Amino acid sequence: MQGFFIFIHSLISIFLILVVLMQASQGGGLSGTFGSATTSAIMGGRGAASFLSRLTTWLAGVFLLLAVLISLLSAPGEAQADSLLKQESENQLITPGADLSLPASQGLLDENE
Repeated sequence: MQGFFIFIHSLISIFLILVVLMQASQGGGLSGTFGSATTSAIMGGRGAASFLSRLTTWLAGVFLLLAVLISLLSAPGEAQADSLLKQESENQLITPGADLSLPASQGLLDENE
């Protein structure tokens, strides 16, 4: 499920980049490249700019929501917070009267002294 959200997030980010590049800044932008005469005839001169800015707002909102959703899904749970060594040490209890013999190499050194 997380992989699906990451894929959708990638597509949204690509569309967001394209929409921002198509918007007319002070010099016209790329909006004129995609048939400005046709766009002006269909939506009017100001209609294309307002549509692109509304689309940018929606794409940016979806981008942010997906980013938060992905971060919440990928957050580690409480079970993963402890290290494996800590979990294993808690599972093995040492009793006070247990036979804690020295390793073989230590035993040989003590006898030779």
